[in-house]
Amino acid sequence: MNVLIVVTHLLGTGHLSRALTLGRAFAQAGHTVSVLSGGMPAPHMDQTGVTVLQMPPLCSDGTNFTTLLDDAGNVADHAYLSRRKLAGVQALHDVAPDVLITELFPFGRRSLSAEFTAILDAAQALPNRPVVLCSVRDILAPPSKPSKAEKAREILLRYFDGVLVHSDPMITQLAKSWPIDDDLSELLKYTGYVAPAAAAPHPDGVGQGEVLVSAGGGSVGQSLFEAAIDAAKQSELPWRLLVGGKDASERIAALRQRAGSLDITIEPVRPDFRQMLAGAAASVSMCGYNTALDLLQSGVPAVLVPFDDGGEVEQTLRSQSLAEQSAMSVVMAQDLTAHSLLRSLNEVVAQGPRHNLNVDFDGAVQTVRIAQDMCEDRA
Repeated sequence: MNVLIVVTHLLGTGHLSRALTLGRAFAQAGHTVSVLSGGMPAPHMDQTGVTVLQMPPLCSDGTNFTTLLDDAGNVADHAYLSRRKLAGVQALHDVAPDVLITELFPFGRRSLSAEFTAILDAAQALPNRPVVLCSVRDILAPPSKPSKAEKAREILLRYFDGVLVHSDPMITQLAKSWPIDDDLSELLKYTGYVAPAAAAPHPDGVGQGEVLVSAGGGSVGQSLFEAAIDAAKQSELPWRLLVGGKDASERIAALRQRAGSLDITIEPVRPDFRQMLAGAAASVSMCGYNTALDLLQSGVPAVLVPFDDGGEVEQTLRSQSLAEQSAMSVVMAQDLTAHSLLRSLNEVVAQGPRHNLNVDFDGAVQTVRIAQDMCEDRA
């Protein structure tokens, strides 16, 4: 099969990471995979077996996902967005996919509706219409008003053959965050969580016994890093901060100035983060989908500080579910201080690592099976 996955990450890199994980699973099963990426390039991510097609990139202006910036940091104008739309349709024709997967749309990325719809219309017009699927994580940002849910429903029923829900339904069902009627319920296909194979301990022991502080690959989490530095000054454990975003150098410089003479490692995000988690004393992080899975797989004690800027609730809902596990604690952003962070950290470290969780992490492989079966049924 030819598979095309369309994704635009606007803040962090979690959406792209999940799309690439799916792509690698299709490639490992012998299929030809292209990922059409509309976010900023992320060369540190694993693209093994996947052809990444880069659209003129966009990012968001902080948490305002309706203000989109181009690759020069300017507000993207009509001409720039038109170039993206043309690039997307051209990629669709070049790949001529048997399977087309849109990541998040139409449940999200409404500001990019024109380009996604153009790709979907072009797919409908192909001589051999592909199987069209939407890929979503366990929890969505709930619709702020009924009209948004209804619009998504209309698009799904018009264009899509199924919705891949990358969750274990025994833990989280999509209805927790999105209204699901009978028509949508028939489209849902739970895959299990989409996660790479569990990471082995780091071959060089990097991260061993440390507190790893991370906030994904985007330019967020500065208040988390600042609180971590202040907490590290009162901790006997070694701490390591992993800072993301295109402005990582500037952010790291500011954090090192705050740390002063403190013996602490502050560096950019790195591709061996999951291996580092395997031997860490604890993790302090936000609670995006990919981070949550890394924590569940590794069993590392964890303090979760969910991202809630701009009224975001997805990470809060997810962290509340995870906090039912042992050695996981939640500190809300408005309650985050060096004292509250250190108190929660000491609690989860005392509880020790988690073991033998009965969680389905086989979502990527199951996604491939679902797509294959749907293609075979159509043939």
